[in-house]
Amino acid sequence: MTTPRGDARLYRYQASEPRATLVLGHGAGGGIEAADLQRLAQLLPRRGITVVLVEQPWRVAGRRTADRPPLLDEAFVAVCDRLRPRTPLVVGGRSAGARVACRTARQVGAVGVLALAFPLHPPGRPDRSRADELLGPTLPTLVVQGTRDPFGSPGELSPLRSPSRRLVLVPGADHGFAQLVRDGGATAAEAALDAVAEVVGDWVLQHAGVTV
Repeated sequence: MTTPRGDARLYRYQASEPRATLVLGHGAGGGIEAADLQRLAQLLPRRGITVVLVEQPWRVAGRRTADRPPLLDEAFVAVCDRLRPRTPLVVGGRSAGARVACRTARQVGAVGVLALAFPLHPPGRPDRSRADELLGPTLPTLVVQGTRDPFGSPGELSPLRSPSRRLVLVPGADHGFAQLVRDGGATAAEAALDAVAEVVGDWVLQHAGVTV
């Protein structure tokens, strides 16, 4: 679809009896093929949650570098405005996509925000904190973070918990939710993502007003 920043590409995974809609953006270093996004898209429609994966215009155009945050936000808002789902809307994404969702959630009328692998700061640069973005939505927010994520450790994220901001840790997972070979590698990562999908599904339905 066309946005003010160029063409975005949408991948819709439709629930047969939709009870909520989850719109997810990708990170700056990859696209919608990320394992966590794909797992949610595969599993959540079975629970009545339509998942829409949004490929940003910079990625569709084949550019290697992501647009600046205001341009990412503008494209994401345009997509959500065009979708106008009839079911309650939750926005989210992984890494940079989570930042976009946090910044735009209020504007698009979302009932909650899902932050996968939130990049609290660049690796090794805790002085460049993005905590203000995570704290900004004042909406129910679910943060899912690997315990080995160099973009934000459990110790750094835990103080940001609040009654409306929940933190779920994925043991042994890195920024892409991969596991070390000694800890089970791909098999362990798949099991972890299945568990993440269950938690996310429960949380989305709860904040969409559906009894789980």
